Amino acid sequence: MHTVAVLAYDGMSPFHLSVPSLVFGRVGIGGKAPYQVDVCAERPGILRTPAGFDIEVRHGLDRLVRADTVIIPSWERDMPLSAELRAALHHAHTAGARIVGLCLGSWAIAVSGLADGREVTTHWAGAAALARACPKVRVRADTLWSDLGDVITSAGVAAALDCCLHLVRNDLGSRAATELARELVTAPHRSGSQAQYIPIAVPDATDDDPIERAMVWARTHLGEPIDLDGWARVALMSRRTFTRRFRDRTGNSPQQWLLHQRADRARLLLETTDDTMERIATDTGFGTAVSLRHHFHRILGTSPAAHRALFQGARLGSSA
Repeated sequence: MHTVAVLAYDGMSPFHLSVPSLVFGRVGIGGKAPYQVDVCAERPGILRTPAGFDIEVRHGLDRLVRADTVIIPSWERDMPLSAELRAALHHAHTAGARIVGLCLGSWAIAVSGLADGREVTTHWAGAAALARACPKVRVRADTLWSDLGDVITSAGVAAALDCCLHLVRNDLGSRAATELARELVTAPHRSGSQAQYIPIAVPDATDDDPIERAMVWARTHLGEPIDLDGWARVALMSRRTFTRRFRDRTGNSPQQWLLHQRADRARLLLETTDDTMERIATDTGFGTAVSLRHHFHRILGTSPAAHRALFQGARLGSSA
């Protein structure tokens, strides 16, 4: 049995704590539970929550150190990482555990040093602050999760659910993840960028993000040809400056980001409409069904037809 240790702390939101327990605690293969989920804390006992009730945690860091997977489902930006917890994370990692940070849980991983010279994903609202706090870590706010094999990090609450389903898919296969997603009434696989969730600032004389404005413009013109020079003019920048600023903002080149946006729009149309491949290719800017299939498979690892069949099967199962 694969052991999963979920770290709790005083003042933690029970909603964040429930996500990994909900996913890994509900998986069943042939009537057997492949995961054992233990909630741990530095100081076991009664922990307060902002939800109006307390929770009791029975396990300490000794259980975390022995786990196969360690999950930090949340964190507070100004909360220090104790020497005991840092040592426990390093000990578990050295012993072969995969370390998972969900949402702001990636802060604890970054501060611990486990991701030095590597990348982590976190909620877009905390990405800039984390990058300043941990300059040795490349912080990404353009992806829903990052999987480095031994270190896995995700964006916000919904992306945390996606990340946990991704881990189940890796461990037990697509069928188990799809069945679980059907039970949870959620998409079996969601890929894309956090950029579509970033709120648009109201431009004024002192607060205007030209890259964000250009991202919003591109997402509203996905079905049209978008050349880099014209796109840079939307941001009132030269092509070279726009490309540099865009990469600093998202971690990707403008062309890479645009392809992911088009693939994610195609994914949504495949899941929610019966449009033909040619129509979806036109509406998403891929032009032809051949181009759609090529880029969709390269980005999402499956064909448009297979994705449509998988999602529609899960949708029908949920409504049955």
